[in-house]
Parts: sequence; C-alpha cells; structure tokens
Amino acid sequence: MSSNRRTGRFLALLAVLCTNVFAEAAPEILRWTRLPELPRAIAGGFAGEANGALLVGGGTYFENSGSGNGAVVPSDLVFVLTPGGAGWKIRRLERPRAFAAAVPSNRGLILIGGTDPKGPSATVNSIYWDGDRLKVEVLPHLPAPLGHSRAALLDGVIYLAGGQRSTAAAPVREFRALRLDGTGVGWQELEPWPGPARISPIMAAADGSVYLFGGIGSTAESESDRHLRDAWRYRPGVGWTRLPDLPRPVADAPALAYGQSHILVFGGRAAGGDRDVWAFHTLTETWARMGTLPESVPATAAVHWQGQVVIPGGTSHANQPSSRVLAATAAESRQSFGILDYMVLALYLAGIVLMGVYLSRRNRNTGDFFLGGRRVPWWAAGLSIYGTQLSSITFMSIPAKAYATDWTYALVNLCVLLVAPVIVFFYMPFFHRLRVTTAYEYLEKRFNRAVRLLSSALFLAFQLGRVAVVMFLPAIALATVSDTNLYACILAMGGMAIVYTVLGGMQAVIWTDVVQSFVLLGGALLSLYLAVSAAGSDLAGLFSIANDAGKFHIFDWRWDWTIATVWVILIGNGASVLATYTTDQTVVQKYLTTADERKSASSIWTNALLTIPSTLIFFGMGTALFVYYRAHPAELNPHLPTDAILPWFMVQALPAGIAGLVLAGLFAAAQSTLSSSMHSMATVVMVDFYRPFYPETNERRELHLARLLTLLLGVLGTGLALLLATIDIRSLWDVFLTLLSLL
Repeated sequence: MSSNRRTGRFLALLAVLCTNVFAEAAPEILRWTRLPELPRAIAGGFAGEANGALLVGGGTYFENSGSGNGAVVPSDLVFVLTPGGAGWKIRRLERPRAFAAAVPSNRGLILIGGTDPKGPSATVNSIYWDGDRLKVEVLPHLPAPLGHSRAALLDGVIYLAGGQRSTAAAPVREFRALRLDGTGVGWQELEPWPGPARISPIMAAADGSVYLFGGIGSTAESESDRHLRDAWRYRPGVGWTRLPDLPRPVADAPALAYGQSHILVFGGRAAGGDRDVWAFHTLTETWARMGTLPESVPATAAVHWQGQVVIPGGTSHANQPSSRVLAATAAESRQSFGILDYMVLALYLAGIVLMGVYLSRRNRNTGDFFLGGRRVPWWAAGLSIYGTQLSSITFMSIPAKAYATDWTYALVNLCVLLVAPVIVFFYMPFFHRLRVTTAYEYLEKRFNRAVRLLSSALFLAFQLGRVAVVMFLPAIALATVSDTNLYACILAMGGMAIVYTVLGGMQAVIWTDVVQSFVLLGGALLSLYLAVSAAGSDLAGLFSIANDAGKFHIFDWRWDWTIATVWVILIGNGASVLATYTTDQTVVQKYLTTADERKSASSIWTNALLTIPSTLIFFGMGTALFVYYRAHPAELNPHLPTDAILPWFMVQALPAGIAGLVLAGLFAAAQSTLSSSMHSMATVVMVDFYRPFYPETNERRELHLARLLTLLLGVLGTGLALLLATIDIRSLWDVFLTLLSLL
C-alpha cells in the first residue's frame, strides 16, 4: 500500500510540474524585418511569387504623389524583386488592376477580376516573370465582372468566393472553381457557403480544404458593424462545414497557409485597427493569438517568398496607401532540453553499446552471428520481434496519425492477431524443418536461384527504405527538443546502432531489443499519463471531447477501395502483415533463433498479444494530445511537422530527466528496428548472394565479411535517412505504408 502511495504522489508531482510548464505564455512565432520599400505606395494590390521573383502590383494610389489629397486611382504598375536583387524593377500591365483576387501557381501569378477605371472586371490572366519582362497568359474569364473577391488554389483548382459587381452593389454570395489543367469548361458554379454574402473575406487552402473567414457583409450601415467573424471550411466532395468563429470580426486581412496545419491571419480591418497575428489550426479547429505585427496591414496580401512571409503595401494607420514591405522568418521556438536529460539519454545509449561489446565474445562463427546459435529463450525472441515491429514509426507516427485523424488505422496493428495462428501452424514449422537461415532459401528449392535472388533483392530495397524512415524519426525528436542539428542526430543514431550490431550480432540484437522493449513501453505509458493529466479534464471528459470530435472512429464500412475502409485495412494490411511475418527476414530470423517449434510458437504469440496494449497506448496518446492542444492551441508550434507533435509535447510537459528517459524510449524503438534491419540485410547478402557463389569460404572469413556487410549497409541506410531529411513529408506513417505496399 505504501508503495502505491509513493507512486501516486510521484505521478501527481509530475502532473503539477506539467501544469507549471504549460502555464507559460506562447512565444512569438515570427521575427519581423523589412525589405526595400516599394517604388510607389499602393493599397488593394496583388502579390505573389513567379519563377522565383516577388511580384507586387496593381492596387490604388493617390494621384498627387505623397499629398494624400488627390484622387484615388487604380495602378497598372508591377514591381519585381528578384533574389539577391539590389532593388525593385518596374513593369506595366496592359490596364490598371485593383482589388483583384490573386493566387500563385506553377503557371505564374493568376489575377482574377478586380477593378479598373471603368469599374469591376471579368478578366482572368496569369503574369509570369521570365527574368527580364512580364509574360501574360489569358485564362477563361469570369461569367460577370467581380471585384473585392478572394481566391485560393487547392490541388490544381482555383476557388473564388465573394466580391461585388460594382462599387455601389451589395456583396455577392457566389463560390466558383476553375481547373488549371484545362479539363474543365471554364468557371464552374459551386454551392456557396451557408453564411451571408461578403466582400474582402479571408481565404486560404490547407490540409485538403478551402477555408473562408470573415469579410464585410451588408447587414449594417457602418462598415465596422458589417465586419463578419464566421468561419467555414469547404472540402471537395463533402461540402461546407461551420467552424469556430474568428476571435473578433475581421475583414480584408492578409492570410496564408503556414506549416502543415495552420492558417495565419495578419491584422486586417477591425474596430480600432488590429495588429494581432491569429493562427487557425486545421486539425483541432481552434484559434490562437501567435504574435503581433509591427504595424497594421489591411488591404494587401501575404505571400511565401524565399523562406519568408512577405506583406507588401496596404494601408497605413492613417488609412493611406503604404510603400513598406514587411518580411518575417520563423522565430526560435525550441524548448529547454537540460543537462540531466542529456545525461539520462547518454547513459542509456552508452549502456546499449556496451552490451553489444560484451556480447561480441559469444560470436564464434556465422551460426552464432546470424541465429544466436539457436539457443535464444522464447520470451526474449518474442520481445525482440515485438521491439523490431514496434519501431519509432509506431512511437511517433501512430500518435501523430491518431492526433491528426482518428483510430481508423488501429485495425492495422490488430491484423497481427488475425495472422498469428496461420504463422504458428503453417509457416513457422515449415521453416524450422528446412533448417534455413533466411526465408528465401526455400524459393531456390521450390523454383530456382533467380526467384530467390529477386526476393532477396526486394527485401533489401524495402529494409533500406525502412531504416531511413526509422532513423529519421528520432532525429526529428532530438532536433525538436534541443539545439542539435538534424543531420548530426541521424549520424549519431546510425553510428551507435552500427557499432553494437557489428560487434554483437544476433545476440546483441535480441538482448538489446529486450531492454529496449521495456524502455519504449515505459516511456509511452508515462507520455500517455502526462498527456491525459495535462489536458485539464478527467478521463470521462477527455473521452467526451474526443468522441464529439470523431476521434474514436474506427470502422468505415463503405465499399470504397480508394480510402481506408475496414475492407481495405483488413484485406490489404492483413496480407501485408502475413507477408511481413512469413517473408520478412527481420521477423523470420528471430523465431528461428529458438531451439524448437514449440518455443518459436510461444515467441510469435508473445509478440501478437503485446500488440493489444501497445495499440491502445499509442492511439490513446494521439487522442490525448488532440484534446490537450484543442484546449491549449497557443502551445502548438506551427513551424514543426505533424509527425513531431509527440516530442514537442514531451519537451514541454516532462520534468528534467524524465524527458530524457522518454526520449530514450523513442531511441529504443528506433534502435531495435535499426539493428534488426541491418543484421538481417547482412544475413541475406551473405547467405543468399555470397554463399551460393563462394561455397568454400571458411567460417572465419564469413564472420569477418558478415560484420563488414553490416557496417556498409548501416552506412548506406544512414545516408538514405540524411536524404530523407531534405524532403518535406506530411506523414511518415503514410510513407512507410506506401513503401511496404510497393516492396
């Protein structure tokens, strides 16, 4: 009883520490500077990138330069700023263009409608910078003139919303789409949002949807009273959904998609002016204030250019056209990863390497190096299989997937239970009786050597890809929580796994997997507890919030083979799991390390049964993270990919030392997979490619070659992980499933 009390007090203390950490205010996410001023002050202009150049133009200006007393007239000038350029180049459009909707695309900056001296226009074209002059392409015109509308580009389709037919006309409630690939028939009229008509709304595309916020309606006499705050999401094929309102009524605000799941809204027109930067998180559907602008910036656009957010022109605080150009880069957002955390992580990694050194003395021949002399206990083999399959992909990407979507993919893990009887009663006895070292030796006996070599080559290709993904994930985690360079993390991770695998062989792989299985499950359980505690709700409240948001959805019974329905998961992933446990050398080699069939069967059942608690833990962790960040959206980091949500939470929530322990669990998940993959690849190359052609090689030389192959394949996998780090990937879980399905 006293032990239980001490445990309860310890966990309560952790929860209190979490609360103190989370109480801190969120930092500014952007650091503001300025680019060279525009040659002319403009408001209501367009902006975007085309062929690497920043294009800003159109809009309106005062006819008497700088006096503010002349007539307001549309502009036909386009200002061009190239990377590294000394200043703005000036070009002209065929006619003036103000208050046009604009979207950057691979066909240039597309301008839609707007106003000229005669009034609203129906013209649609794209402008493209060829390095010296503007090229103009004519696109299908609008059915009718339209100004003060807004547009967004999603999957090659331009969506256009709102606007007005003339200066004195009421706002329109229209929603149209144009396919840029030319397969459509011009502008298609779509069902409009259920809310009121509006001009100058806020519009952006993110996360597979188009978002429409605020704008100016027509239900009140004063403009400030007509500012709207409603928010809507349009998902192609689904339609419109009402979202939580803006924190305050806003119109004519620059906005853009930022990171993988945020939309930033910069100031805009609101009562008394507005310099706040608001962020809408598309996954939790929440608003949070994430900074302040240096000055108010309505009546302009926000664009991505050269790794910066750029906001050119607009109106000043005195409601006059402006020539200033604001630019922002990501502000430093790392949390503290203390010395104690580094010490815990270093002790764990050093212990694993020392274990490999100690076990290296047991490798007297290739039988010891490849199969541990077939004397591994069944429970150790089972935990090793479990640790190998429960990689850093599970530790990071599954919680991230559950956080971003729901529990649909939980059926993937439970497929292991369905195929376990088939493996135990049919495949495993067959491999044992053949006394093979690799799963592919049988193919030569049944067919021919070419089939064996082809299968072995496909296995090697898959494992190299898997090693890259598995190594990349913990590197993201460490780079997220510390000042360590991402590439240095990958090199350190790969180097340590290579050392103990090369030295210890299968014995090191098995016994480090046993230790790592306990470490990773302990870290996962602690993270789950802290996520639930920090959510600020009891367990019943957490379930209620998550259930209302559809986060526990699992079964989709539709007969649609293009999405993750029950049939696709059970049939597709059931086949993949069966293939993994019967043809994947990393698994087959593990249950061949035991002395007989009965012990191999026990190892397979051990692994299968452990998938039940691990599925609940890791999917539950993702759901708990969703509930927490829905209640605390200001704690989100827009700069990070969704796959980094767990380490970001971990370093925010966990006290010193505990964060290092949980990160060690993540490294454990990765290393158990890395060591198994490197070792099994070396086994396959040695047994399937080398021995058939050099059967007379002695044991000593084979053992030396096996270790050399493990080293070379580990280096190659590390190189691929470094390459992966240069690519923008939304979900590494999806990448892994794609790789598995292909190979």
